[in-house]
Amino acid sequence: MTTLTAVLDAAGAVCLLLGSFLCLAGAIGLLRFPDTLSRLHAATKPQTLGLILILAGLALTLRTWAALTTLVLLAATQFFTSPVSAHLVGRAAYRNRRVDSGTLEVDELSDALERSGSDPTH
Repeated sequence: MTTLTAVLDAAGAVCLLLGSFLCLAGAIGLLRFPDTLSRLHAATKPQTLGLILILAGLALTLRTWAALTTLVLLAATQFFTSPVSAHLVGRAAYRNRRVDSGTLEVDELSDALERSGSDPTH
């Protein structure tokens, strides 16, 4: 039984360390990337995976049903809200002309705004 406990603790520690590293990498990306869209990538992708790894590490370390259900709810909330918030921030940055259009491969939003006849600044 002690070997299983030791293996779960070691796996939890590895998940905690990897998750912490990904969160650190995302924070560095937020500071170093030059534009809004790059920063959004750094804020959502590594942060989400990093938090899920940290929560998995906590679940492996704590090993209680109460902790597991709470951590699963936290992971699901992060997993579903992060892309939505990044989409809204990216759209707001685009509409406020904070996005360099030269860096975009495809600009589908300008076509949609032209078809709707709306002003991109509002």
